[in-house]
Amino acid sequence: MTEREIKISGMSCQHCVMAVKRELAKIAGLEVEEVKIGAARVAYDEAKVDQRRIQEAVVEAGYAIVE
Repeated sequence: MTEREIKISGMSCQHCVMAVKRELAKIAGLEVEEVKIGAARVAYDEAKVDQRRIQEAVVEAGYAIVE
């Protein structure tokens, strides 16, 4: 499993946290360890989860990943 901290822009409240957590939780093979305002920590199997899919989930929630 690969662990990664993702920096996320545009989050400002608990609703934001829940929206990101909900979208990330939909990804098979990804474990959401923590989501807080401005960041998420996840663990995933690189053979099953593409970085692009993680970014798409964050965008679906209405936010953007900070590179």
